[in-house]
Amino acid sequence: MASLYVLLALSQAEAETTQGSTAILITVDQSGKGDYEKIQDAIDAVPSNNVDLVFIRVKPGVYKEKITVPADKPFITISGTRAVDTIITWNDSGDIFESATFSVLASDFIGRYLTIQNTYGSGGKAVALRASGDRAAFYVCRILSYQDTLLDDTGRHYYNNCYIEGATDFICGNGASFFEKCHLHSITNGGGAITAQRRMSPSEDTGFFFFGCKITGVKTAVLGRPWGVYSRVIFAFTYMPNIILPQGWNDWGNSADQLSSVYYGQYKCSGPGAVTSKRVDWSRVLTSEEAAPFITKDSIDGKAWIRAAPTSFKKKAFPPKN
Repeated sequence: MASLYVLLALSQAEAETTQGSTAILITVDQSGKGDYEKIQDAIDAVPSNNVDLVFIRVKPGVYKEKITVPADKPFITISGTRAVDTIITWNDSGDIFESATFSVLASDFIGRYLTIQNTYGSGGKAVALRASGDRAAFYVCRILSYQDTLLDDTGRHYYNNCYIEGATDFICGNGASFFEKCHLHSITNGGGAITAQRRMSPSEDTGFFFFGCKITGVKTAVLGRPWGVYSRVIFAFTYMPNIILPQGWNDWGNSADQLSSVYYGQYKCSGPGAVTSKRVDWSRVLTSEEAAPFITKDSIDGKAWIRAAPTSFKKKAFPPKN
């Protein structure tokens, strides 16, 4: 019964959204007591062009799988019960789009209480999570790698109470993403960038917006560097320790003309690393009016699509286990 209560419990963030509804329940259990023993098999069982809410409950275990949620399978939730007990792991490097342990290509996806990791280490691009679908949300997940940990590629995304660890550009891509109460941990040997946002045009409504987050690290780091000439990153109400270098940001070799279109800002951050007196002159200390568009989930139109956990479940016949 305890696990059922965990499944039905709503996080505070989820409770703020629209009420949950009934979902089809699929159970993944490595012991063979569920519907499937592998997470990918459970995803594969969901029909193409799915229109139902599907809740894939993953029992504790270490799942050595390279997982893809295809674009034609929306409305899937994959949930553990505790992130430290439900670990999805792979070891791959190379192309930034192909190396990911876990790739979300579908819209309306939710990940909950999962550890997603790429154990490749230093020396190459090694993505743990690739988020390339629209309207994806992640709650209390641990996302771990070294370089390019979270490829927040494209679409609107919401991260709540997630732990994200890496060294080089470890939150990167061109998503429109709101990070609420997340913990960002830098493991760089010194000077590595936390973000590399790739907005390429002023017409793109994208950017990384951090609200009420916490930064930690083992050595020095910068808040970000511009992958795109219109790169946009905002930190608000975020704790920054003294590992953040006084300049705050790295220019990545861009010219002064290119940097003039970058939009990097802070608003009411705290900690010794949040001091702005020595920041690069192309970053900003935002006023309340300037910060307002970026410090709520409205920045990603969240009220229209962030949904609560389902309140009831039903079973449905799916293809048998292999």
